[in-house]
Amino acid sequence: MDTAEGKSTNEAVAGADLLSLTPGMIVQELGWDEDVDADLRDDIMDSIDAEMIDDPLEAVDAVILWWREEDGDVADGLVDAMTDLAEAGPIWLFTPKVGRPGFISAASIAEGVTVAGLTLTKTASVAPDWQATKVLRPKGSRR
Repeated sequence: MDTAEGKSTNEAVAGADLLSLTPGMIVQELGWDEDVDADLRDDIMDSIDAEMIDDPLEAVDAVILWWREEDGDVADGLVDAMTDLAEAGPIWLFTPKVGRPGFISAASIAEGVTVAGLTLTKTASVAPDWQATKVLRPKGSRR
């Protein structure tokens, strides 16, 4: 069991590094529930040297959006995630990996990104049960 926990922690640290979040960034977290990866969350907060917020008073630098099949339409979640996001900020869409409860197919994610008027840039494994997809506004709409 220690090995599995160690792998989880190491994968979460590597996953947090992939997000390119830096100290001082304001990061909004949406879609938190009991099933999120606690190690990954802790590593993200270590990366920004602060707590993630859920109800910002100003524009945020990035959004972490935990999304599962039962949460509904991916496009709706992405549109909501843009509400407080700075124009050039990324949305990191965290979805369960294949075979995990709440899995969303790559085609459904791609369709949701397109319907929301956004651009999908990359997907990476960030934790044992979660993958992250970086979503941006199209270049023409960013400053």
